[in-house]
Amino acid sequence: MSNPTTSSPLSQDELKTLVGQAALQYVIPGEVVGVGTGSTVNKFIDALAGMKHQIKGAVSSSVASTERLLALGIPVFEAAEVERLSVYIDGADEIDTHGNMVKGGGAALTREKIVAAQSKMFVCIADESKLVDVLGTFPLPVEVIPMATARVIRQFESLGGMAKLRLKDGQALVTDNGQHIVDVTGLKISDPLQFETEVSQWPGVVTVGVFAHQKAQICLLGTSTGVRTLTF
Repeated sequence: MSNPTTSSPLSQDELKTLVGQAALQYVIPGEVVGVGTGSTVNKFIDALAGMKHQIKGAVSSSVASTERLLALGIPVFEAAEVERLSVYIDGADEIDTHGNMVKGGGAALTREKIVAAQSKMFVCIADESKLVDVLGTFPLPVEVIPMATARVIRQFESLGGMAKLRLKDGQALVTDNGQHIVDVTGLKISDPLQFETEVSQWPGVVTVGVFAHQKAQICLLGTSTGVRTLTF
């Protein structure tokens, strides 16, 4: 009987579990932790349940995350109830080598950016497929006020992008904030800070899914050899 010399590669789901557990080291006992949204964050929430008696609770960026936290017995505070968070832990659809991110695949980008802005540190948890040299391959989510949707789409087209309204069950998706989302492809975002600043000024744009002003300070990247820590 022979023993295999190499183990099979970890699945994407297993990588998400690894980084979710690794993020616990950045949670400060006795404080409130900022919690993002998405499948990778769900792994972190599950891991956080194991130390729920050591923290005051969480501020959540979405209804979905709030429901998961409460189901596991973790108290959830409104963002307005907490002046400052020591850490915000969230995933990314893309992250570059400087810590800039594209976020919003789960439609929670506005609340994610709000919670990130009141946090001292952003810890991104992701698998290695999310690391890119230049942002823009993943469709860029932009939350917009419905009456501005058509004009925002045309404005992105003038930049060379292809923008379309995000649908759910054949209807325009409605965010937790009652707005719509436009997804933009065909962009190469070489200057994320400038791009975020510019698009944020467009009338009708609630939030653009580039996180450069609220970029990550640390990224825990799930790789085939374990968790790799990137510091920016």
